[in-house]
Amino acid sequence: MAASEHAAQAERKIDADSSRQEVPLRSEKDLGKWFIGSIDQGTTSTRFMIFNGHGVPVASHQVEFKQMYPQSGWMEQDPREIVESVFTCIEEATKSFTGQGHSTDDIKAIGITSQRETTVLWDRDTGGPLYNAIAWPDTRTQGIVRELKGRQGADSLQSICGLPLSTYPSALKLTWLFRNVKEVQQVYDAGRLMFGTIDTWLLYCLNGAKDKNVHITDSTNASRTMFVNLHTLEYSPEALGFFELDPQKILLPKIVPCSDPEAFGSLASGILKGKKITGCLGDQSAALVGQLGFEPGMAKNTYGTGCFLLYNVGEKPVMSSHGLLATVAYNFGGKRKPVYALEGSIAVAGSAVKYVVNNLKFVDSSSKISDCAATVKDNGGCYFVTAFSGLFAPYWIDDARGTMFGITQYTQQGHIARAAMEATCFQTKAILDAMEMDSGHKLTELAVDGGMTDSDLCMQTQANIINIPVDRPVMRETTALGAAIVAGFAVDVWKEFEELKEINKEDRTIFKPQISQEESGKMYNRWSKAVEMSKGWLDSDNEPQPQ
Repeated sequence: MAASEHAAQAERKIDADSSRQEVPLRSEKDLGKWFIGSIDQGTTSTRFMIFNGHGVPVASHQVEFKQMYPQSGWMEQDPREIVESVFTCIEEATKSFTGQGHSTDDIKAIGITSQRETTVLWDRDTGGPLYNAIAWPDTRTQGIVRELKGRQGADSLQSICGLPLSTYPSALKLTWLFRNVKEVQQVYDAGRLMFGTIDTWLLYCLNGAKDKNVHITDSTNASRTMFVNLHTLEYSPEALGFFELDPQKILLPKIVPCSDPEAFGSLASGILKGKKITGCLGDQSAALVGQLGFEPGMAKNTYGTGCFLLYNVGEKPVMSSHGLLATVAYNFGGKRKPVYALEGSIAVAGSAVKYVVNNLKFVDSSSKISDCAATVKDNGGCYFVTAFSGLFAPYWIDDARGTMFGITQYTQQGHIARAAMEATCFQTKAILDAMEMDSGHKLTELAVDGGMTDSDLCMQTQANIINIPVDRPVMRETTALGAAIVAGFAVDVWKEFEELKEINKEDRTIFKPQISQEESGKMYNRWSKAVEMSKGWLDSDNEPQPQ
C-alpha cells in the first residue's frame, strides 16, 4: 500500500464489517450480568481476570513464575510451570468471583492472550516438552542469524512474513533447538515433533494434552514465527524451505482467526471444567483490541517487560522500509477481514526498571523507581542504552549491549533511574518516527497501557520526548480486556464494535508535552549518539553452547 493511500485510509473511519445486517445493541442490563474470563500469560507472570460485559474487571489473580538465565543472553521458562500458573490463577480468581455471589454459569467463555515468539517443542506421543521454553528476548541465536542472512532467499523472506531475520522470531529458536538438543532432532525424524508458541502449548494442555491433542494457534501468534505468509495467513512453503523444515515431519498448529466458538476447545479440568475457550491472540494484539484500536491510524504502546507499539494500517499489510515489523493486528473471522499493523518492538522496558531494582539495588521495589528518579530534575547528562538483548526496532542491532554514557562525579542514583525510564521513551520516539515515514501519517495522540504507565513521571517524560499527548486509561489491564473481547464476540456477548465504544473511557489521564520541541530534539540527538556508541560489543566468534 502506498503511503498516500494509507494516509487517506487513516483519515477516515471505516465500518469493520459494513456487509453485516444491522443488529440491536445489547442492553446495559444484559452486559452487566454476563462475564468473560481472560487468561493473560505474560513474560514474567500469569493472571486470570473476569470481566463483565461493560469491560469492568470483577475478579483477578496473578502469580509470577521463574525465569532462568543459564548463560549470558539466554532466557528460558519451564513450560509445565507456566501451565500450572494458569490453573492456579483460574482457581483463585474464580473463587473470588463466586465469593461475590456470582455463579460460574454466568461466565460465558474464556479468552487467552500470551507472550509471543516464546517457543515450546514437545513429543506427540508423550505430550511432554523436550526442552525449556526459549523466551522471546533470548539472544543465543545471534550466530545463526548472521549465518542465515547469507543464505539464498534471505532477501525475500521479510516480504513474505513481515519480519526481519533476528533473534526475535520463533523460527530462529527452533533452528537452535534442532542443532543443539539431540532429542529434538530424533523426535523430528520420527515425525512426532509438535511445535508451538505459548498460546498453542497452553491450548494443548488446557484441553487435556495428548488425550485431546488440540494443536492450534491464531493468526496473530502465527504471524510471529516467520513461517506464515502474511498475505494469505497460511504456512509459506518458501519460508519453511528456507529454514529447512519438512512439513511432513514437523507438526505445525492449525491457524484460525482470533475469535471462534469451537476451534479452541474447552477446559478439560479444574474449577471451570467444560468452559469453552473462544478467543486467542498475542499479547500486543490483545492490547490494541483492549484499547479499541479498530480504525486505521489508531495506535497503542504497551510498557511491559518490553515495550510494543502497534499501529493499525487496515486490511492490507504494509511492509516497512524503516525497521518496523509487519504483523496481524487482529482477526475476528466470519465476514470481517484480518486487520494488519506496523509494530515497533523494544526488547527492554520494564525489565530495565527491574535491573535497577534487583541488580543496582537503588530501591527495593519497581513501584519506587519514580520516587528515585524524581530526586533529580533531569538525567544530568546520563543516557542508559538498555540493550540487554541487543536493540530491536527500529535499529535491529544485535551486537549492541547495555551501555551508560555521560557519567561523571555529579551522577547520582536518581540520574541513572531516570535514564533507565527515559530509554524506553527515546526508543518509542524512534519507532514513531519510523511509523510516520512508513505510513505517511503522523500520530496526534498515543494511547498507553502496561505496568510502567503507573508512573506519572515516565508518562510525562514520554509526552515531552514525542511532543504529542499521551492518553492513559484508569483500567490498564487492556491486554486481558482484549482477550475477553475476542472471546465475547465468538459467543455474542458483543456483536458489533459499536457496543464497545464506552469501555474503559472514563477518567483517562492526558499527559501533554511540557518542554519545547527544540529541547526534546536535543535530548533525542544525544540518545541517538549513545545508540551509535553501543554497537559492536558481541564477540561473533564465541557463541555459547548448552551446558
